[in-house]
Amino acid sequence: MILTPLAEDRLPITLAQFAESLPSGLVRTLFERLTEGAKTARASTERAVKNHENSIDLITKFGIGIKPGTPQLDVSWDGAALRCDTEAYILLHEVAHYQLAAPVRRHQVDFGLGPGPETGDRARASQAQTLFGLAREREEAMASLLGILWEAEFGHPALASLLDQNWLEGAGRPGAATHFVDIFTALAAGGFVDGAGRPQMRLRDDADA
Repeated sequence: MILTPLAEDRLPITLAQFAESLPSGLVRTLFERLTEGAKTARASTERAVKNHENSIDLITKFGIGIKPGTPQLDVSWDGAALRCDTEAYILLHEVAHYQLAAPVRRHQVDFGLGPGPETGDRARASQAQTLFGLAREREEAMASLLGILWEAEFGHPALASLLDQNWLEGAGRPGAATHFVDIFTALAAGGFVDGAGRPQMRLRDDADA
């Protein structure tokens, strides 16, 4: 959910402000790649179907189980399979969670993070939650950005997710840029992106602190 809706005519200046607040080099280039064309609309019709196929292909490459139905039926991830009848960007976000979860949590309902926006059985997801507070918030931020990077990798409308997931909130202020750089740096340090900022098929192998 967007915290502060952004008027279409304000988008170019907001993107420019955010870009200028980032350090020059890889991170700024990456942001410009994510926002290229300033297209905020989600894919529709045939394009949406193709994007969904891309997401399923990636899920298959990771060896992640899938099952029919929407997450509203129960949970997004039951510890063994993802509900696949949802939008491509949501599936890519779940792939990112799979990559970033500690090995034990990779087999827990909704990765031990508690219920997400798509979760139907919120009580079940809450009961399975084992990561809380700042640690949970940080992993959510990392999954958000990694999922967006996968969107960009497949040519999906990554800017729409940057907006939906509030990465542009406070554009132009140092805190917004610092957060973006910090989360990207954490992904790079973990080997989840390469030297060009492209997402990698890496799974976390260390336990939670």
